[in-house]
Amino acid sequence: MKLLHTSDWHLGQNFMGRGRLEEHTAFLEWLRDLIVSEGVDLLLVSGDIFDTGTPPNYALEMYYNFLRSLYETPCRRVIITAGNHDAVATLKAPRQVLKTLGVEVVTGEEAVAPIVIENEAGEMEAVVCAVPFLREGFVRKAAAGEGVQEKERLLQEGVVRYYERIAEAAREMRGERDIPIVGMGHLTTLGSKASESEREIYVGGSLHIDAKFFASLFDYTALGHLHKNQRVGENVWYSGSPLPLSFAEAKGAKRVNIVTFEERKPVVEQVEIPRFRALLSLGGTLHEVLDALEQVEDQTSWIEVEVDDPNPYEANRLIREKAEELGLMLLAVKLVQKEARLHAHEVEAISLTELTPLEVFEKRLEADGLEDEALKEALTVRFKTLLEEVERDEDS
Repeated sequence: MKLLHTSDWHLGQNFMGRGRLEEHTAFLEWLRDLIVSEGVDLLLVSGDIFDTGTPPNYALEMYYNFLRSLYETPCRRVIITAGNHDAVATLKAPRQVLKTLGVEVVTGEEAVAPIVIENEAGEMEAVVCAVPFLREGFVRKAAAGEGVQEKERLLQEGVVRYYERIAEAAREMRGERDIPIVGMGHLTTLGSKASESEREIYVGGSLHIDAKFFASLFDYTALGHLHKNQRVGENVWYSGSPLPLSFAEAKGAKRVNIVTFEERKPVVEQVEIPRFRALLSLGGTLHEVLDALEQVEDQTSWIEVEVDDPNPYEANRLIREKAEELGLMLLAVKLVQKEARLHAHEVEAISLTELTPLEVFEKRLEADGLEDEALKEALTVRFKTLLEEVERDEDS
């Protein structure tokens, strides 16, 4: 048996206001071609299929079309688990229809039951413990008067029991057969490396479950939630997201895992995903940034800039004008100043109670080093108008 482990597609995501339909379409086409060329029997998708609980219609259409297309490939089974971004109702609604295509969708409302994978001869060749993101209500009942630490302890105990129960059921199904038990999960483990684009799954804290726990239960564990492809324990893997979900993630390669088994021992091959759109982070002085923009060859790239300049607002204007002139897609300009410059001048501490609102505004303009006198005058006039409107509202 050959399985492919992926997760965290985040279909329907908007990246700083930009849609990613083209990228996700290209990824799913690439993934289908890989499944065909590698002869993948089983596809595992470990959560966060969609970016929100109410995905746009085009994302739903893309999802269903991809699953339908797999029916014409060597892939006999698909197992999809819900992630923390996914709405149970959205994934659950077409579940019975998708079963006719060999697609099993697990949301967490089902009974704890492993999924048997059979070969073409009808013989059991693996057992999959498909565990979705475990919301608190799935694993324990809340009680009045619980403190934060008690809630976290009971939540962790509930998650551990859930995995232990389904693994025990899988062992009973396997019996004496020398076949692998594969686990799926959507959570953060101890020792794993997060990216800036993930959000905390559990309010008030995180689970403290070691990867060794999963290694003791499963022959291979296919995890989701973290966006970096990484091994966190013996045969315990995150596949990571197929697309970078922040500029910081664009620095590393994205991968999926293809896993074959020598009896019960997994052999993992990491397959790099092509970059369907370049994300560029440019930084430096104004001159360096403008020069870097001139060197950008791919006009479809999405670009963020971090500029260090004593006149940041003027730098922002010049950078945006240059990007427009070059036909580049500039998504963000971050204005920073070196610490040495910020502390170059000693300032006298003044209480806000000693200043009028207009004086505070003028000091802010002065601190920002705005050199355009016409702009300063226009901003001051506008501020005075707003101040007068606020004072009229307070008097009325």
